[in-house]
Amino acid sequence: MTELSHPERTPPERRLRMKDLCERTGLDRQAIHFYIREGILPPGEKTGRNTAFYTRDHVERLALIKRLQQERFLPLKAIKALLDGPDEAFTAEQQRFLADVRANLEAVLPSAAPPALVPAKRLLDELPDLDPEDIEHAVELGLIGGTKAADGGLLLPESDTWLLELLAKMRAAGLSRELGFSVADLAFYQNTLDELFRHERRLLSERLAGLPAEQVASMIATTLPLVQSFLSRYHASRVRDFFGASTSEPDPKDKP
Repeated sequence: MTELSHPERTPPERRLRMKDLCERTGLDRQAIHFYIREGILPPGEKTGRNTAFYTRDHVERLALIKRLQQERFLPLKAIKALLDGPDEAFTAEQQRFLADVRANLEAVLPSAAPPALVPAKRLLDELPDLDPEDIEHAVELGLIGGTKAADGGLLLPESDTWLLELLAKMRAAGLSRELGFSVADLAFYQNTLDELFRHERRLLSERLAGLPAEQVASMIATTLPLVQSFLSRYHASRVRDFFGASTSEPDPKDKP
């Protein structure tokens, strides 16, 4: 996690107690402690069993978290990845290169405009194979974003509904909760692809940094569908190979 200014290096008159942090951010202490437990907010400096000091950086970090949740509707997992400083392992030159590529990608890939919101209740009506627990679990795990409406109902980004539609189809195919299948199974795939993307990012910065950012952005836009096709087809071939091998007749030579 990107380090914030330490309370010990902050003048005493600028140190904040939990009460001050709540007043300045509009959050209650339970919410702040939750962010600390989730690793999204660094803890304060402990000065006693039940006392800790915070800094102005904590106020700014919490304001950014609220903005990302309320304006971009990012799930907590995505916010944590963003705030952890995914580029901090790169050199300054590599970071400048990646920033230039991002700027050029906006011209060739769809921009991340603020998403339209869909009531969770409407999705439950449209996807009868889902239940409220599926949606709540997906939000808790950070697979999709979510925010509370004025009436207390749950609102979901329309851009995330594809995942729930896929989950509903899996439920209809028989992958039920009674058989032990849950939304957490999808989180496994998400974590695996997150690691894949971290590897891709390293390759990008190491091998393409000598090319113009505009050219790299065009290469990414062209090859992205090809990589996705490879992943889909390779996964399907592995499943076929496994079940084909496990159900085929044994070789007579292998019989005793």
